[in-house]
Amino acid sequence: MLDDGRIGRVRGNPRNDYTAGVICAKVAAYRERVHHPDRLMTPLQRVGAKGDGEFREITWDQALDEATEAIERARARHGAETVWPYHFAGTMGLVQRDSIHRLRHEFGFSREHETICVTTACNGWLAGAGRIWGVNPKEMALSDLIVVWGCNPVSTQVNVMTHVARARKRRGAKLVVIDPYRTPTAEVADIHIAPKPGTDGALACGVMQVLFDEGMADWDYMRAYTDCPERLQQHLSSRTPEWAEAISGVPAEEIRAFARLYGRTDRAFLRIGYGFTRSRNGAANMHAVSCLPAVTGAWKHEGGGALYSNREVYGVDQTLIRGLDRIDPETRALDMSRIGPILTGEQDSLLGGPPVTVLFTQNINPAEVAPETVKVIDGMKRDDLFTCVHEQFMTASAKLADIVLPATMFLEHADMYQGGGHVYLQVHKPLLDAPGDCRSNVEVVNAIARRLGSDYPAFHMTAWELIDDALRRSGRPDAEQLYEDGWIDCSKPFDEAHFLDGFGHADGRFHFAADWSQLGAEHGAMSALPDHLAVIDGESDKHPYRLVAAPARRFLNTSFTETPSSQAKEGRPTALVHPDTCRNLGLTEGDRVRLGNEQGSVVVHARPFDGLQRRTVVVEGIWPNEAFEEGVGINVLTSADPALPGGGAVFHDTAVWLRPA
Repeated sequence: MLDDGRIGRVRGNPRNDYTAGVICAKVAAYRERVHHPDRLMTPLQRVGAKGDGEFREITWDQALDEATEAIERARARHGAETVWPYHFAGTMGLVQRDSIHRLRHEFGFSREHETICVTTACNGWLAGAGRIWGVNPKEMALSDLIVVWGCNPVSTQVNVMTHVARARKRRGAKLVVIDPYRTPTAEVADIHIAPKPGTDGALACGVMQVLFDEGMADWDYMRAYTDCPERLQQHLSSRTPEWAEAISGVPAEEIRAFARLYGRTDRAFLRIGYGFTRSRNGAANMHAVSCLPAVTGAWKHEGGGALYSNREVYGVDQTLIRGLDRIDPETRALDMSRIGPILTGEQDSLLGGPPVTVLFTQNINPAEVAPETVKVIDGMKRDDLFTCVHEQFMTASAKLADIVLPATMFLEHADMYQGGGHVYLQVHKPLLDAPGDCRSNVEVVNAIARRLGSDYPAFHMTAWELIDDALRRSGRPDAEQLYEDGWIDCSKPFDEAHFLDGFGHADGRFHFAADWSQLGAEHGAMSALPDHLAVIDGESDKHPYRLVAAPARRFLNTSFTETPSSQAKEGRPTALVHPDTCRNLGLTEGDRVRLGNEQGSVVVHARPFDGLQRRTVVVEGIWPNEAFEEGVGINVLTSADPALPGGGAVFHDTAVWLRPA
């Protein structure tokens, strides 16, 4: 709703049969972000020390000239790879989010290995299924059992719960949630299973052992659609629920009860998230979990099977958007999760190339969301690093920049969207004029490229023209037609979505035996068959607790942390600690508690909470650094170690000590 050029309220589209008009509380209150008094409105140049937040206003021409000159000086001294365009998904559209890639590809700047979100999850799913899609999520309404494994849709994917509610009402479906702590989704579940962080692979193996041992494996299905069921059965014979209990902490009888419920339900829908994959063994855990419907043959049934993501159903040709025809594969691809080690000059992270001396960021706030916060900040404070940040608010990263550029929000620019949890391709035009001097990502990327002398066509096109080009290349209706229609349904036919015409591997079979060498160079320690990969940052005498830095319901990483309603609902940085642990440490509600490890420590307030195991601690966030007493946030504790076999952030794989502050 628009009222005199301002948002009154944001609603979903009731014609959309996936969302049914339901949107999350964060976006429903988006007016607080769009019209926030603290939005950046004009380009800024640093005048004080890095991090002090002292800037002066300058013009766009001055800001872009300054950034361009810094790029030219740096590449003249160190070569093009010294420049690192750094981004992720703070802006989700395929044009505004991804246009930064054509800048790097056109000029040979360092590429980016996008590991901060779903790399481990994708690798684990691909190991088994071979393609990243699954059952249409609307089929959940036709299920008799829905298992939500490793995600919290009440907080992060609210539309999932619409279809869960339909299944419960119409079919009496059961909801099982598997998560290390009692999330809001687990609160409304029929069954909550809480494994120790990083042990989901062991739990899945224990379940599969019961499925084989008690005659619930579908041998006809496996012989037709999988690679080595006999090997898998033999391998799992020793992975009993008792074995899984010793690793996961989930009682053996609880594992058996769940296995029987799952194995005896044809229409069992496995909705897999990626929270549990943000671990050093996350890909192995995902592979193990994804094996379940292949063992029972649940893929055969409507309302059965699994969905991790539908990211590969859309087929959008982003050649011009990303500059795919300008890629030099010899250009190094720096691991974005290792930005701290990279900016502090660790040679293995630089991949044999020059130091990063120019950092240009869009859609991300690395000083708060990246692992090893102290290293990230130390690196961004280097005198020889020029940083240009294109942002909506004065984030911790923006305070460390030399040039800060004001950015539009999604209602103020054109873009094209695809989803992972649904199957609709959509475009939109701006509903609001950009406030102040704010400019979109496309405008900024294009302006820098033109100043650097590029004649590549995409740098001379508007966002709408890029959308239209991508749609035409993809054999889709043009942008105006898609805008009028509302969306394109990109769902796969039943047999294809359920892989009944074959999985994505050359042999057409689901692979119980994963070829990890195809998914990353560091595969030597991995088991081909599903197992518990014991490489996590486990409990020890020195670090007896395992930390999960889980998403908060009303924050989206560090987006929405500035809105009053989100701040009021979330309160303050808080550690959920088991009541027995609180008693042992003499902690009561609201007490200050310090969590730490070799990388640093933070002080938060304790809350006794019985919805987790005794050695698990949860801090929901991501809160800004300034919300913590000592000015650094929770990611000071998380490691930049890459997950096996092909990298990936390990935000939920952190051992810590805990004591009263």
